[in-house]
Amino acid sequence: MKVFKFGGASVKDAGAVKNVAAILNKFPTEQLIVVISAMGKTTNALEKLTDAFFYKKGDAETILAEIKEYHFKIMDGLFENRNHAAYTEIENAFVELHWAIEDEPAHTYNHEYDQIVSIGEIVSTKIISAYLNSAGVKNTWMDARGLIQTDNTYRDAKVDFELTENCVKNELLSKFKESENGIIITQGFIGGTSENFTTTLGREGSDYTAAILAYCSNAESVTIWKDVPGVLNADPKWFDNTVKLNELTYQDAIELTYYGATVIHPKTIKPLQNKNIPLFVKSFLDPKEEGTVIHESDQRLNVASYIFKVDQILISIQPKDFSFIAEDNLSFIFSILSKHGVKVNMMQNSAISFSICVDNDEYKITSIIDELKDQFKVLYNTNVELMTVRNYDADIVNKLAQNKIILMEQRSRNTHQLIIKSE
Repeated sequence: MKVFKFGGASVKDAGAVKNVAAILNKFPTEQLIVVISAMGKTTNALEKLTDAFFYKKGDAETILAEIKEYHFKIMDGLFENRNHAAYTEIENAFVELHWAIEDEPAHTYNHEYDQIVSIGEIVSTKIISAYLNSAGVKNTWMDARGLIQTDNTYRDAKVDFELTENCVKNELLSKFKESENGIIITQGFIGGTSENFTTTLGREGSDYTAAILAYCSNAESVTIWKDVPGVLNADPKWFDNTVKLNELTYQDAIELTYYGATVIHPKTIKPLQNKNIPLFVKSFLDPKEEGTVIHESDQRLNVASYIFKVDQILISIQPKDFSFIAEDNLSFIFSILSKHGVKVNMMQNSAISFSICVDNDEYKITSIIDELKDQFKVLYNTNVELMTVRNYDADIVNKLAQNKIILMEQRSRNTHQLIIKSE
């Protein structure tokens, strides 16, 4: 049994969906669990819809109409006419979403976010499952919310692995008992609570979904299909001459994703490492190529790797009184960060100041700064970038930092980090 994951770029239009079908057709004798994301940039659009609904930021009706039109255009390129039952099913899904945003918000932003944004994965997988069946790629659609059981930490739900493993064995694996091959289509990114509310596993969490299902089903391997030839040593958006890494250890992959490499979700690796399940990163544009394998190995990464995180904010926190930044202050600061679900990307402290670099989430950061100001003097720099270089060379780092203001810097044996701002 293998687990495949296809992201938004791999299903962004009708041609891309047909390419997924072609890839799946190459594995006619396999049992496949196929995890699929929302189509194209749908998650971004649904986030805008959530903001329009909750914060009255934009016109919700217009945004929803555009999302619906985008999906129906893809369907028109997949099905011969609009008599296919999939049109009615997708229409009903959008009608339910329309009803949901007609009322005033009844829950927190994070709760409403998960109920709205998760529709992207539901609609995507229903369309793709219907198309695959019509094209002769027989499959069974399953709702991931009945498989992946979580707590109610909306937007960053914690998985109950024991409950999830039971659900996977009883609900999903039973489908494969009837034959030696078969395909299950399910959603990435989403889970469900005991109260039957939808949760999400964190932005870009479909990779993590694939790892969870592989862990719970004791899969042979996981393959993430991307629009790049494998894991590269830098984002091709930033660098012209990137190098494909043919293999990575679990530890190196964890380090790269922790520092912000976007090719794999940070939580993906650990469940696979715990059961020694290899992870392949391959190109859906050229599926014959080998890509990158992440597995247990003694061969540590020695190629310089460059990771940029943009839209960061550097917050400096100082006591208002004559005290130092000590354990009690740090404990209070981290309790606020934890309460708002904010991950620290880099931190540094001195006797009278503690500085953190975090993603600039507009709504979370405003609340955090307001709370901190009750006890501390708070200064901050917006529009900064966090540059991380693994296996760094000092000359290369200096070149990358040219014409930049260095606001904070840290260096260890293998890793060099800079918080920089344009002059």
